[in-house]
Amino acid sequence: MKVRIKKFDKGLPLPEHKTLGAAAFDLSAREGVVIKPHEVGYIPLNVVIETPPGYLLLLAARSSMHKKGLMPAHGIGIIDPDFSGDADECKAPYLNFTDMPVTIEKGDRVAQGTFIKIERPEWEEVNELKNKTRGGFGTTGV
Repeated sequence: MKVRIKKFDKGLPLPEHKTLGAAAFDLSAREGVVIKPHEVGYIPLNVVIETPPGYLLLLAARSSMHKKGLMPAHGIGIIDPDFSGDADECKAPYLNFTDMPVTIEKGDRVAQGTFIKIERPEWEEVNELKNKTRGGFGTTGV
């Protein structure tokens, strides 16, 4: 799959898969960012990615971000195929859940991305479903 990408800071590397088995590629901070305690900060990821038609770009935190005291402000990010204008830089919003400021340095790998095929459903509305009702959270045991 060939994907067009624009970098803002040419001195930073392109996103890359760090191992042969990596499902996602790492994205780096374009600039240093300080996120104040209990606030959300936006980390620019240095790229606009022209997501191929029929796919979405899924952005998630790198698994080590919680060690810094950061968690994604909205869980994951979905970059639609039509979010690829010349200035549509991907950004990662992080919540600092600590009582201290957290500093991200330029070039720190802070997010990961992968492409996922989009399937658009054709809805068939019914009055009831034949499956057994399971209840809710925790219905399979503790």
